[in-house]
Amino acid sequence: MKIVPLFFLGVVTALANPTPRTLPLYAEAWAGSSVNVLANQSSTLITEGNFQYAAFYAADTHLVLARRALNEEKWETRKTDYTGNVADAHNTVSIAVDGAGYLHVAWNHHANALKYARSKEPGSLELGPQTAMTGLLESSVTYPMFFRQPDGGLLFLYRDGRSGKGNVVLNHYNPQTREWRQVHENLIDGEGARSAYLAATIDPQGTFHLAWNWRDSGDVASNHDLCYAKSADGGQSWTTSNGTPLKLPITAATAEYALRIPQNSTLMNPPSLTTDATGHPFIATYWAPTGTTVPQFHLVRYDGTQWSVAAITQRTQSFALQGTATKHPPISRGVILTRQSARDATEAYLVYRDDKRGGRIILAACDNLAFPVWHEQELTTDSVGAWEPSVDAAQWKLFGQIHLLVQTVQQQDGNDSKPADIPQSPISTLIWKVSTE
Repeated sequence: MKIVPLFFLGVVTALANPTPRTLPLYAEAWAGSSVNVLANQSSTLITEGNFQYAAFYAADTHLVLARRALNEEKWETRKTDYTGNVADAHNTVSIAVDGAGYLHVAWNHHANALKYARSKEPGSLELGPQTAMTGLLESSVTYPMFFRQPDGGLLFLYRDGRSGKGNVVLNHYNPQTREWRQVHENLIDGEGARSAYLAATIDPQGTFHLAWNWRDSGDVASNHDLCYAKSADGGQSWTTSNGTPLKLPITAATAEYALRIPQNSTLMNPPSLTTDATGHPFIATYWAPTGTTVPQFHLVRYDGTQWSVAAITQRTQSFALQGTATKHPPISRGVILTRQSARDATEAYLVYRDDKRGGRIILAACDNLAFPVWHEQELTTDSVGAWEPSVDAAQWKLFGQIHLLVQTVQQQDGNDSKPADIPQSPISTLIWKVSTE
């Protein structure tokens, strides 16, 4: 493996890009935990066709759905009859729109029965009754994730089991028959000794990519290693980065390791994953390299031949991730984005929150990864509390815009049952357009 020296490559300067703008969405959203704005575990802000959709919990715990036309700035909202255990930040919402225009929603999961419904009509925010998908392995669901396929079908990933002892289930939805089927009951096998914390994406060619770290117990300190797999046939068969077939289920012994990282490295779960236009994967997360207690964000990438790793940040604050339940570390998880510039250079962007920077949202940007100089910009002037980024992938792909759900929230460290004493705050969308210069 090619190892780039683990230091910040370049000088931190402000980016010469426009100030982000915000669109108000909902005045009284739940704010006593980070459940509405938790990174890399759900699709809470998506674009399909001429509309953008959002999902979150109101202060009274009811699930709220929202929609706006892309040529308008006003959001239409609908409070549903469904509720969630909002004190537990694991119980995030995931949404998708299928090829027939129906909205699909999964919500309120932390090792409990599946909560799933779809809209009564195409384009509608009115949900039908809660229903099963396949009826198989739906009693202990966590981290539900929808993904829209190029043909209009949907893929649905989730963990069956619990932290440290869980397997990955994959379902497929056919919009013509309006039926779900189970593709794999055990795609990634924790073997009763560990579980995979997943990130996933579908590239422009329709290839499905997965990246994950292993965790061997409920303690976040047991996180280790970064693994990778991809599928060119809708999740049926899987290979390594170089196309070598993987025997299913994937286990710790058979997985491809993009990077080995030992336990007790303050490795954050799950990683963030994206690809470039050719389908090469980029994985980002933070950990403290061996010999230091200062975690840094790193970019792990595959160039078609080999994996490499390089540091993105040059932070100086030491901290350790350890213990169970939802944590509130001084930096959030990050979201990584890439695109090809007009000069055919690969650009990369990382969005995260940093408490040492006043709790503001930070954008780190590199305009050419062949010469990796990273610059930083603060996207907010005030603290967003325990906020984490969840980005609208379609807005980035189609328009080169970063769209984020933004809400000032609090999260009690290591607690999934006692909310912070701020029951509500406004939620909005933040929009930042990358300069084309």
